[in-house]
Amino acid sequence: MPALPSPPSWFPGHMRKFTRILPMLLKKTNVVLEIRDTRLPLTSINWELEGALRQWRLERGWDPNRPGCRIHNSVACEHIVVLNKRDLVAEWGMEPFQKAMASKFPDQRLLFASWHRSRDIRNLSELLVNISKQYPHAMEHNVLVVGMPNVGKSTLLNALRNSGIKGPTPKALRTSAQPGLTQALSTRLKISLEPLVYAFDSPGVMLPFLGQGTEGAERGVKLALIAGIKEGLYDMETLAAYLLYRLNVLNPIAPDDTAAPSQAVYPTNDLAEFLTLLARRMGMIKRGAEPDLERAAVHFVRWWREEGGLVSAADGDGGVVCKNRRTMLPGEEMVQGWGFDFEWGLSHEEMASEEYVRTPGVVVQRKMEGCIERFLEMREREEREGGVVSRTQMKKREVERVKARREEKRRERGGRG
Repeated sequence: MPALPSPPSWFPGHMRKFTRILPMLLKKTNVVLEIRDTRLPLTSINWELEGALRQWRLERGWDPNRPGCRIHNSVACEHIVVLNKRDLVAEWGMEPFQKAMASKFPDQRLLFASWHRSRDIRNLSELLVNISKQYPHAMEHNVLVVGMPNVGKSTLLNALRNSGIKGPTPKALRTSAQPGLTQALSTRLKISLEPLVYAFDSPGVMLPFLGQGTEGAERGVKLALIAGIKEGLYDMETLAAYLLYRLNVLNPIAPDDTAAPSQAVYPTNDLAEFLTLLARRMGMIKRGAEPDLERAAVHFVRWWREEGGLVSAADGDGGVVCKNRRTMLPGEEMVQGWGFDFEWGLSHEEMASEEYVRTPGVVVQRKMEGCIERFLEMREREEREGGVVSRTQMKKREVERVKARREEKRRERGGRG
């Protein structure tokens, strides 16, 4: 993997404010609709949000010892995770992923969606309406939409409104390709008349700190690649270097010759060599007949965001499944993956097994479960080592501990007096 810069502790003021008011908002919320990017279903998990939702569910009567069971059930309380932009990953991994997540996160409902697929929007709208119908005595139901920046919350909400309200409906929420446009809680948006269901958008909920070391740096670059954080936090050549690394690790289908040089014909891990070839092919030449590597890096990353993922996913790869184009040697593993969060090895014996031949989805599900377990173990390790909080937060906690010790000493002196 290429050397990556340290992740930014980017957490704008409007996001800090939203995190503070989240417990109050949840008191008025019946359904939390969490939008994640399908390409990064693990990296885009927000652990502060998870903690707040766990407390919310307990207060609404969910049994902490038996996921899926409620001790009392007087009001709606559901957490739905929508994996948006489903068309940017290959179809073959969706069902195994859903089953793997259900085994690890049984308290969540999970579905895939893309705002321009009318069936996805109808399914989501029907799910929200059916939840509301289970509580006929409620005057209305409120849906809080959360997710990291630029994941498509406002676009999805507009599509839900158009699906749920018959007749012409104006576009209610502004959308943007730049992360962070929604900077305050939106006014409520009516998405169903009968039953009465409202939804409100929120500013992008970002991880306050991405972690430290190699893992934190990789998470930051992943989010920048999908435009989840502002482009200016990373230079394009850094993003291009990581994207080239991932494409070569997973060995997807060759990019279209009109957009990028064919990886199958000219595979390389050398970024300068790759960008030089791309710049010459695309006519990106500076004065003195020098290839413009900076422009080539921008083109490569934006091609992947706008076209490359779509083209490859439709073909079955999407940068998500590695197909070694040579005969495997005994004891060698083939690398497979799905999105940018999942990667595993398949031995020659596993691929030749009857289980893989007959039910490859079962094997893929098991591999994905292993990836999720390793992700959760890494997160627990970072939490123990203080890696999931920023240095600013660590200093704040230390100041609070010092104040607490001073207060304790003051009380002891008062007691002796």
